Amino acid sequence: MYELKFDPEVCAVCETYDCLMKCQYQTFDQESARAEREKINRGDDSRVLHDCATCYACEEYCQKGNHPFYQIAELQEAKDIWPAPKPIVHQQMKMYAPKGDFQDHYQEIKGKALDLCLFPALKGTIQGELYEDTSLIMGRDVFCNLVYLHFGKASVIKERAPQVIENLASTHLEELVCYHDECYGFYASWASAHGIDVPFKPTHLFEHLRDQIRAKLAQDPGSVKKLGIKVAYQRPCSARLTPESEPFLDEILELIGVERVERTYDRENALCCGAVLRAQGRDELAEDLNKRNIQDMLDFGAGMTLFNCPACYSTLNQMVTEQGLKPIMVSDLCRLAIGEIA
Repeated sequence: MYELKFDPEVCAVCETYDCLMKCQYQTFDQESARAEREKINRGDDSRVLHDCATCYACEEYCQKGNHPFYQIAELQEAKDIWPAPKPIVHQQMKMYAPKGDFQDHYQEIKGKALDLCLFPALKGTIQGELYEDTSLIMGRDVFCNLVYLHFGKASVIKERAPQVIENLASTHLEELVCYHDECYGFYASWASAHGIDVPFKPTHLFEHLRDQIRAKLAQDPGSVKKLGIKVAYQRPCSARLTPESEPFLDEILELIGVERVERTYDRENALCCGAVLRAQGRDELAEDLNKRNIQDMLDFGAGMTLFNCPACYSTLNQMVTEQGLKPIMVSDLCRLAIGEIA
């Protein structure tokens, strides 16, 4: 079993407690943040473990790269704290368990593959010129399982991670493009935090799309349209695990003439879509977040809501549509810019 590379001494000398002071779902002053952080650092119980929205944000807030949320998730399991009801967690664990037939479907992959994880319904968004030299893989046997961080079951990820990575490595792929932020976070952040070697290059979907659009512009500047629209980006929780991917999206939007409105609840201040909170039974909080988030999009003049996370899309797409905001995935926005879809 892989152990988390968390250094309690790093937290012991921290003077800002950003991991808690910046939390948007729990309130702390400097003194209470220090007290609760010290409890967590010692491995003791803390109100943080019980009230955590599991939004991953403290991973981004920590300036030392010490993985406070990964530690919180492990402590929740160690103390038998269930952020979501047990039946929901057990259902998820059973529903998405590996099938063990990966090799029956995938042999050797040369070069690059795109991992669509558990979202086969999104196959239609990744066809065409932007993916011509990229193989497609998906299914339970390549599922990163990082979703169990939301449920306080880090052991499930540790148990399944070696086989997932072995399955992919067996194809001899060199580069894995991750459609979902959570998958990219698994390979680029979670694995290294637990001392796991990843024998291929994980690439975020945004970096892949940025490179493809750059190449098209270099070959024919007229092949990419300037769309001239304003979008509000629903930044997913899992983007917190690898914030270095954010500039790729900004560059994509600049290349295709799209303005990402600088609203209140974006980037480091992004709000959860509410899906996990509803799974936790915190419907009132989820509804409040939805209302504030969508009103914020409208207040700053967005015409579309931009998504990358399928869970965020399924949670919010009807709500934003009802408010006159067209929902669209980043992959489809890029295809719109190159004229593949209208």
